[in-house]
This record gives sequence, structure tokens and C-alpha cells, in this order.
Amino acid sequence: MSKLGLAVLGASVLVCAVLFAGLPNIKDPIALFSQFLGSAALILMAWAQLMATRLPLVEPLFGGLDRVYVLHKWSGILALGAILLHDTIDADMASLGADTALVELGETLGEISLYGILILCVISIATFIPYHLWKWTHRLMGGFFVAGALHYLLELKPFSNFGDTLGLYLAAFCVLGLAAYAYTLLPESARRARRYAVSSVRATGGATEITLAPEGRGIKPAPGQFAIFSFGQTGLTEPHPYSLSAPAHADGSLQITVKALGDYTHRLGRDLKAGTTARVQGPFGRFTRRTGKSGTEVWIAGGIGITPFLAWAEALTPEDKTEIHLFWAVRSEAEAPQLDRVRAAVAAHPGVTLHLCVSSEGSRLTPEAIADQADMASAKVWFCGPAPMRRSLYDALSRRGLSQSRFHYEEFEFRTGIGLKRLARALEGQLAKRTS
Repeated sequence: MSKLGLAVLGASVLVCAVLFAGLPNIKDPIALFSQFLGSAALILMAWAQLMATRLPLVEPLFGGLDRVYVLHKWSGILALGAILLHDTIDADMASLGADTALVELGETLGEISLYGILILCVISIATFIPYHLWKWTHRLMGGFFVAGALHYLLELKPFSNFGDTLGLYLAAFCVLGLAAYAYTLLPESARRARRYAVSSVRATGGATEITLAPEGRGIKPAPGQFAIFSFGQTGLTEPHPYSLSAPAHADGSLQITVKALGDYTHRLGRDLKAGTTARVQGPFGRFTRRTGKSGTEVWIAGGIGITPFLAWAEALTPEDKTEIHLFWAVRSEAEAPQLDRVRAAVAAHPGVTLHLCVSSEGSRLTPEAIADQADMASAKVWFCGPAPMRRSLYDALSRRGLSQSRFHYEEFEFRTGIGLKRLARALEGQLAKRTS
């Protein structure tokens, strides 16, 4: 995720802390600290609401959309922690006067916000809960932000909502969060998107290749980026992200290659017809490379993860002198999507070597095979495939000199747990290194 985005989040909370610390004549610092925690939670939740909009300013600020979803998740978790502490530590200041009906309403809204966000966070990180249930309930998160913002505005505090710097600062985040939430409530048809029509649908190696032609002005993606597609056909209107499996064509047409991995993608390959209209949002993502540079690169694809690399390979020019090793793990050649195009793109560029690892034939992708072809201390490595495969390969290749800064991938797991098991494994590994 973007260092700029992390700095913005941290600075926004730090500014809040400084403004709280500068309040004069505070006789109850414990209650003041509790109020700061609630305000910090409000700020983090406002940023999380903005991240959920997918507006054009989100990626430049917080990094690729895949990393934005990770930061969105952790902003929510940190906000929940701050809210729980705020609720535990008494925030009432006796010097501010007696409660009124509006103050009591604010307290009630605060309780609703607390328990609502707590329940939704549990649903979000409990990945065994069905996706459709999680997605439906997650839309309620903004409603609980509204309740929290009203709780803040109605509660007794040692500064004015709109007459003091601190009050104006926090009010601005209330407005930001409310505006972002209102935007997410808009129907998909009201959001910014380009109109396309499906021009062809064909099967390729256990997947479906879908080509779309623009109806008017289209998007202009770089090789390796993805877009969010929704199709104007019954059962296929739900937006889904797909990597573009070809570089942008001169006529503006796009291509995606979709593997049937669930109910929606199965219906997509079975039911989608040529002529169907589509709405395309994007392009998104930072899974792009600089062309024309020398050196060695390793591209690692797992199954359908070949799609961005296919777009990269077909976009290569004779001026690109990079030595490239493309490792592709598939179950069988018959199930390898776009295999003919991959081989043709590789044959057209002498600097690219394809290492096809077919598990049904006993050929498996191993860290040793990758390290034999490229020096892990200097090569750049790009990965697209299943997350367990990625983590296993990185752990092994990092022991052979691969640094995290030279290992590039996208987080297509938009819904994940909080990663406590991985954190425990990482800490265990560091402890083992120190004691060995």
C-alpha cells in the first residue's frame, strides 16, 4: 500500500491528537483521552468510507485498489479498537453540565454504532460466512458511521462543533464520510463507467475469453491493469474485477479471460452472449512494469494468473532487452487458458523463456527451478496466482536472496481475515532466526 496513504491516515489522527492536547482548562484528562479515541475512530472510519468509493483520487492517494481494500479493512479494525477503548474509558466530564434529551439520544446512537460496527467487523473477518451475506451486511457499515457521527455531534465536549478549530476539523471528516457513504449508496448505473458491448465469447483451456467493444469513449488501461465489469444480462449484473488479458487495442476493445471458479463465473462462461451490453469501471491497479529496461525478470503465474502476463508479453517491443523467465503452473495443457497465444507471444520475443510446469505430467513449479534460472539477489519477481502459492514461493525465494521490494503481486483476496496465523508464523520464524 502507498506510503503516502499511510502518512495521510497517520497525520490526520496526529493532528487530532495535537488539537486535543491544546485544549485549555481541562480538569479530566482521562475523559479527554476517551473523547480523543472516539474522534480518532471517526477519522479512520471516514477514510474507510472514502476508500470504498473507488473514486479516481483513491488509488493515487492510497495505492493500487487491491491494497486499498487491505487498508480499508485495517482502518476499520483500528477504528473498532479505538471505539471499544472509548466505550470502556468514561468520556463524561462533570464540568460540562447535565445531560439533555439530545445528549441522551447521542449516547444511544453511540451504543448503536459500537455494537453495529462490532458485529459487522466480526462478519467481515469471519471468512467462513458466505460472501453474499457479507457483502449485503457490509453496506450497513456506513449507516453505523452516520450513527457515530451524530453521537459525536450531540455529545457534551469541551469545544464547539463549529466554533473551534478542533470542532471544524472533525466536522470536515464527518462530511467526508457522509458524502462517501452517500456515493456508495448510488446504484451502479449512476456511477462513473464506460459502456461496452460483448463482441465475442469463446472457450479457451477451461476458461472463457470475452472481448468487448466500446460504445463511445473507452478506458485506456496499461498492460497488467484490471477493470470492474458488470453485464446487462439477467444474473450477470453484479460488478466483478477481472485482469485484462490483452494490451489495449487501437479500436479501444478490451479482453478478459475468466476461469469458472464460482457460481457467478460459471454462469458467465455458460450464459453470456455476444451483443450483451456491459459497464466497465477503471482501469485499476499498479501491477505494471517499466518497459525498455535491461536486467532479469521472473514472471510467475498460477493457472488463470497468466492473464496479466499475457498482456505484458503481447505488449513487448523489440527495444525491451529484459531477460524474462515466465513460469506458468497448470494442471494440464488442455486446461491452460490462452496457451496458443502465450506461446506465440514468447516466440515473438527472444528474451522471453516459457517454463510450463504441468502437474499432471509430473512437472511442478519449485523455488529451486526458479532460482536456477535467475539470481534472486538482483532479479525482479512478479507473481499472479493463488495466495497460498505466493506465500510459499516468497518464503522459499527470500531465503535465496529475494527482497520484499523486488517481489510484486496484487491482493485479489478482497475479503480476508485479520491474518493472525500468518503473523504468528512470521514471529515464530524471526524467533527461530534469533535463536539459531
